[in-house]
Amino acid sequence: MRAAARVVAEKGGRLTVLKGEPPLLPRRTGSNEVHFVGGAAGPLGGDELSIELEVGPGALLVVRTVAASIALPGRDGAWSRLSIHAAVAGTLLWLPEPTIAAAHCRHHTESTVDLAGDAVLVWREEVVRGRHGERGGEVRLSTTVRRDGRPLHRGDVTLEDNPAVLQHRVYASLVTTRTADHKVPEIMPLAAGGTLVTALGDDLATTRAITDLLVTAPQ
Repeated sequence: MRAAARVVAEKGGRLTVLKGEPPLLPRRTGSNEVHFVGGAAGPLGGDELSIELEVGPGALLVVRTVAASIALPGRDGAWSRLSIHAAVAGTLLWLPEPTIAAAHCRHHTESTVDLAGDAVLVWREEVVRGRHGERGGEVRLSTTVRRDGRPLHRGDVTLEDNPAVLQHRVYASLVTTRTADHKVPEIMPLAAGGTLVTALGDDLATTRAITDLLVTAPQ
């Protein structure tokens, strides 16, 4: 399956573009908020999905999903891929529910965020290894954030069902242009400004207790 979605937010809560194809169906749920609704199962091995986000100067966009995404294996072992590109001149909060890596899945999410000037970003990614009582599949996360064309953050993580690689069930990362006063080991300032949070836990409540510190931090 191939599917694409595009959302463009302008100042004053205007959404000038809001369109998508199953399973990427964006729906306005608040004055500055969009939820993606899954119009089909997946991603399934072999799927090629893409999301484009554009946030204009002075605009605020909060993006969420109504439920977790379950990455499922394909018959031939092919990878499913989700490509996300965001161009941000205002404020973007990317806060989807987690990706659940079902047994034997192979999924790659590649995110690129281009920030202009004093744009504000909160970008959270979460992976749960396996459904209840199930071993997890393989997930790769590749995340690039640039400000005015210069690198702010680059992260590449591969998660697979191997105790030598990851002993916890949940992996979460959050990169933000905001600074943090919280003194916990999971929070690290970035050299070019902003903050990176990486948290591991046995459930989402554990990891979100850490990442939520930056979601609600003052700008």
